[in-house]
Amino acid sequence: MENVVTAVISSDNTSQYESPKQLTSPFAQWRGKIDLGGNEIDCYVLDTKQRVLSSGSVSKAIANVDRGSLQDYAGQKALNQFIDIEKILQETVRFSIPGTQFEGIGITTEHFELICRGYVRALHEKAPLTDRQREIAIKCAVLTAGLTRTGLDALVDEATGYQYDRAEDALQVKLRAFIAEELRAWEKTFPDELWEEFGRLTNWRGALRSRPKWWGKLVIELIYDTLDPDVAKYLKENKPDPGIHWHRQLTENVGVRQLVSRCYEIVGMAKTCRHIHELRQKVAEHYGKKSVQFTMYFD
Repeated sequence: MENVVTAVISSDNTSQYESPKQLTSPFAQWRGKIDLGGNEIDCYVLDTKQRVLSSGSVSKAIANVDRGSLQDYAGQKALNQFIDIEKILQETVRFSIPGTQFEGIGITTEHFELICRGYVRALHEKAPLTDRQREIAIKCAVLTAGLTRTGLDALVDEATGYQYDRAEDALQVKLRAFIAEELRAWEKTFPDELWEEFGRLTNWRGALRSRPKWWGKLVIELIYDTLDPDVAKYLKENKPDPGIHWHRQLTENVGVRQLVSRCYEIVGMAKTCRHIHELRQKVAEHYGKKSVQFTMYFD
């Protein structure tokens, strides 16, 4: 299966229309589209260098609706403790689009990720979600995993062409986004659903809290090795001291969200499988990886 996220580079910018000096700020100085699993999201980099996503196309990508507001799919009671919808609505960005008479209405890339992360947290913490909300939460987990593979801002920069105006080295920006300067405080990162699926697929009869150590190899193969290759390579070559888990190196703002989202993506795949070998094969095919050979013991 192909990557769920692609960038469509657009050459549209203010130089094709009118001088930026004649426009009222904020206005879209760079524009493009991001393809999320077949749903295109219009994205812009404003003259203020702020990255924004079209509010309407975001609704369609997440909730699969042609019309809908942020309040419709992110303001429900069950999500209140996970998504600060009032703050997001207050900070909605209105901007002009050069060459058109339309006013753009968008949300920042940060708020888009907060909405997705809120849904994932609600699912992870077993909030009383409806079936529809659980469906959206799983979709958010998949989308977030794909988006943070390079960083959403970086993806917008690529789609709009703004990346060519950036002075910073892309790889170093990406690594700084994922790797914390100091080890973050330990917190539970892997959802119980992941261990439950590993147990079911390997016929593990023991308690999940005393899970076999070789499941760590599954985590490396199915989770870490499917992350952004540059980040995975860095993590492998810069292992923490013994006793400190890899995920403690990941930053709160990007890395942990990608890690949790990837876990739920793997959980979703696992639920369609009958054996661990089937899951490993599906993951390898989905991410274009070669399945690693290692011996596993089943009790």
